[in-house]
Amino acid sequence: QVQLVESGGGLVQAGGSLRLSCKASGRTFRQQTMGWFRQAPGKEREFMAAVSWNTAGADYTYYADSVKGRFTVSRDNAKNTMYLQMNSLKPEDTAVYYCAAQDRVQGGPRGDYDYWGQGTQVTVSS
Repeated sequence: QVQLVESGGGLVQAGGSLRLSCKASGRTFRQQTMGWFRQAPGKEREFMAAVSWNTAGADYTYYADSVKGRFTVSRDNAKNTMYLQMNSLKPEDTAVYYCAAQDRVQGGPRGDYDYWGQGTQVTVSS
């Protein structure tokens, strides 16, 4: 059974940092695209960042414009874990953050995701 489990959320002041982790179990996703999404109260879930397999070297990374330059996505295939380093956090970053993974190899970052975690709450106070 495939599971994705997020951790690392919490309460932080504006300008602070958090590091989210997404631990996968049941299979590996080395060749698959994995992503981070978030959903704020009353809003739709939105794409934040993704990491995709690059046969020639380091993974490709993708970001939403709203977090580019502040958030960094990465993964450690040996630990089957993806990370989201979030710096310079703003109150508008407050949301439940979800990690997700695709089944197909080298899928697009904004394509369909097949596996989802339960989410971790991030709250940024002003």
